[in-house]
Amino acid sequence: MIGTIVNTIAIIVGTLLGAFLHRGIREQYKTALYDVLGLASLAIGLNACISNFPKSQYPVLFIVAMAVGTVVGTWLDIDGRFHRLVDSRSKSGGRLADGLATATLLYCIGPLSMLGPVIAALKGDHTFLFTNATLDFVSSTIFASTYGLGMLLAAPVLFLWQGMFYVVARLSSQAVSDQLMAELLIVGGLMITASGLNLLAVKKLKTLDMLPALLVPVVWFLLENVIIK
Repeated sequence: MIGTIVNTIAIIVGTLLGAFLHRGIREQYKTALYDVLGLASLAIGLNACISNFPKSQYPVLFIVAMAVGTVVGTWLDIDGRFHRLVDSRSKSGGRLADGLATATLLYCIGPLSMLGPVIAALKGDHTFLFTNATLDFVSSTIFASTYGLGMLLAAPVLFLWQGMFYVVARLSSQAVSDQLMAELLIVGGLMITASGLNLLAVKKLKTLDMLPALLVPVVWFLLENVIIK
């Protein structure tokens, strides 16, 4: 778990540094940073989708996952509950909630963040996670300089997310297959793209309501293994 611990600390340190810089940044520069973060989210999200489409065994699974997951998330009102919770505890209101949603997706959904814990668990190689920690340090500094100290809340989410992959891989080396990882990255990439559209104010999308979509490929592959066996 050393790689995940380092990654989490990198986000905490980067957030503290960014929050310190936050006070001296004028509003016009913060707006410019929103645009930069939006464009970066679009690029990262689209890259995750496009690069993993050729690896998908089920080309329409991501559509089913997004449709079913979003319906479930809307029914549960995940996005609304999250925004109300953050708004009640923050002066910056909806912007912090949007920032947390985007940052959490960027930190958690990606080859380095998802494959890293698996490789660390199976081979003891933390290279992916150390690389991801460096990237997240820079990202967290920018996010916190824009949204403030509240961005610290993304750190424990990353720890739990990567910890889950680590534990699952330790229990079963076959549980997280390359095929499942590809499907998760396609669905996650779409969510990051949606966050980018939100930051750019192109269209308001409730990205957190889409989170249950990540469970659909997992359930699909579990059922497939049961049927095959």
